[in-house]
Amino acid sequence: MTRKDGRTDDELRPVTIERGWSAHAEGSALITFGGTKVLCTASFTNGVPRWLTGKGKGWVTAEYAMLPRATNSRNDRESIKGKVGGRTHEISRLIGRALRAVVDTKALGENTIVIDCDVLQADGGTRTAAITGAYVALADAIAWGREKKFIAQRSEVLVDSVSAVSVGIIDGTPMLDLAYVEDVRAETDMNVVVTGRGLFVEVQGTAEGAPFDKRELDQLLELGVNGCAQLRDLQTAALSA
Repeated sequence: MTRKDGRTDDELRPVTIERGWSAHAEGSALITFGGTKVLCTASFTNGVPRWLTGKGKGWVTAEYAMLPRATNSRNDRESIKGKVGGRTHEISRLIGRALRAVVDTKALGENTIVIDCDVLQADGGTRTAAITGAYVALADAIAWGREKKFIAQRSEVLVDSVSAVSVGIIDGTPMLDLAYVEDVRAETDMNVVVTGRGLFVEVQGTAEGAPFDKRELDQLLELGVNGCAQLRDLQTAALSA
């Protein structure tokens, strides 16, 4: 089946990762999934939150936000509203969980890395793009910490890579990496977070229209795993450049 943008149902949108996009952050990456663009910056701090002090472990966390004009119409900044929305909280926690799944916090030592994922332009899949780009920024921040001797030279902080992609069922057909025009029509919408070895970190799936059966679920998961394998290769290429 050919989609509106000419892709096949198992094809990613064009994905680019610009590593080191920010001149100031210890790690950064500008990631593009088609029309979706997310800037991921990683800030390294020597020290941990009070509740972790003295435990010999580090901490990795994330914050997610969308610029006011990332979509077709302007949205007020959440700082102006005086509270962070539930969706923002949920995505921030998802990104943090995904990254911590591939981090050995003992090897990180008592250091903190905060990843900020700011959506510059949204066209579907912002949370999955954020996770995929955040991993690259995180890897560079860890390398920075090792270079500055905050992390032991031989410590293996990253135990694997992690990426994420959206999948869904549209007009009865399972599809990979949904753009916004597809996402709003999807009968089933799912986000799949997978390690470089092909292990699941998180699967978020909802039947927006008709319920889906196990066969369809298996098809969606296979699409997600294959898509994340491609993203893993792009992450590796970016970090090797």
